[in-house]
Order: sequence, then C-alpha cells, then structure tokens
Amino acid sequence: MSELKFDLHCHSNVSDGLLPPEEVAARATANGVGVWALTDHDEVGGVARARAAARALGMEHVAGVEISVTWAGHTVHIVGLRIDETNQALVDGLAATRNGRERRAREIAEALDRHGICGAYEGALKHVGNPDLISRTHFARYLVECGTCCDTKEVFANYLTEGKPGYVPHRWATLEESVRWIRGAGGVAVIAHPGRYKYTQTQFGALFDEFKQLGGAAIEVNTGSHTPEQYQEYAQVARSYGFLASMGSDFHGPGESRMDLGGLPPLPTGVKPVWHDWGL
Repeated sequence: MSELKFDLHCHSNVSDGLLPPEEVAARATANGVGVWALTDHDEVGGVARARAAARALGMEHVAGVEISVTWAGHTVHIVGLRIDETNQALVDGLAATRNGRERRAREIAEALDRHGICGAYEGALKHVGNPDLISRTHFARYLVECGTCCDTKEVFANYLTEGKPGYVPHRWATLEESVRWIRGAGGVAVIAHPGRYKYTQTQFGALFDEFKQLGGAAIEVNTGSHTPEQYQEYAQVARSYGFLASMGSDFHGPGESRMDLGGLPPLPTGVKPVWHDWGL
C-alpha cells in the first residue's frame, strides 16, 4: 500500500476541468497514479465513466465528489470519497446545490458588462462541458481567450474574487448537509485544501470542531493548493484533531493547474492516511 501513488482530488469537463474523465484517467495512470478519485464539483455524472476508464487502465478507482458549502460567509469545499454515487439523497442534494448557477452566471456577465467586458455569458458557455455547472472558472477562461488577462489566475485576482468587479456570491449547501449526504452515501467527508480559506485562527478552530462533530473524518494535507510548508502545517492540524489525512492535486487541466496529476510528494510522517483501512 505504501508504494501506491494516490491522487484523490481532480476535475473533468463534467464540472470545470478541461478534459473528459477518460483523458483525466489516462493522464493519471501515465503519471504513475495507482489510486485515483475524480471529484467533480457538485456533480457525480462522470463517476461511472471514470470508474470504467480506471478499470481499463488497471488503476484503482475511488468514487468521489466535491461539494460547495457556505460557512461563515465564505465558500468551503468538502470532498466525499468512496461514495455511492447513485444514493438518492446525495443526488438530490447535489441537484439542489447546482440550482442557481445559471442565475449567478448571468449576474456575473452583467457585472462584467458594466466594466466594459461584453458577451461574457456566451463566451463562458463555449468553455462549459456541463451547462448546469457554469462557474467562475469558465468566465476566467473566456477572459483569457479574449485577451483581457494573461491567465486564469490574473482573471480571478482582478475580476472574480470578493470585492472585484465580476464577483457574485452564491449560497451553497451547509456544512451539515454536505457531511450528511456524503456519510449517507457511505462515504468519507474531507475538508478540501484548508489552506485556501481566509479565516482567522479562531474561525478555523470552529470549522474543524464543527466538521468533526458532524462526522467529518479527514482534511487534505498535501494538495496542489498548498505550499510545502502548509503540508506540515495541516499535518499538524490532522494530528491535533484526530483527522485522517488525504491528498490530491486538484488538477483541472494542462497548463492551468499548479500541480499535475500524481505530482504530490508522500504525506508527512505521523499522520494516518484516509485510505489506511481501504484494504489496498
């Protein structure tokens, strides 16, 4: 088990990734990944394709999802691993979470139009694999395409984060709902890339406490969204709270992601991996 390379967080064009599930699977196995989870945003429509592709490639597959949550006024992402993607409560909950994305997208386009960027809604749609999941990432790709910014990172920094011209908030699921859906589907709930969230130390403590009380089991320690220093920081958080440790590249596409599939180092010592009892 210790020799396997794990990547338990990435995306396909079923949500906001660039590649179809089959190509993500092929890239993962080419990069040496032995255990892989596709965790599309608020959508499990790619899981069956991911499972079939992984099986054909001889790679272990873990059914996953990433659920958008509003907590303390900000968006947090909760990954579900080893879920039953056909669980009705999960499927219905994800559908409810997706509702409102089109309205939000049109409001983003209107806000950008007021700042001289026209046709953003139609432009973003060209980059959408699943129209139900139009997101800020699709707008970012359009703004790069039309030359407004050099890359998607610049788009987010200047247009699509809180306080910027194109930012429109959205009310997602609650933390309690996300953990309940994941656990009800037989899965393990994981706080994704905690180092990305702009909380105070007190707020982080409250988030971790509430998550644990609700039955959340793990946090991502090694992730493409963390610096190497944060690997150690969140390993200590995992040890302190008794969380299992997960890892994943958060890969979205070639040339667009900070980390390629399979590019992370092993977990720090002294943490218990989320897969410790999976029998791999």
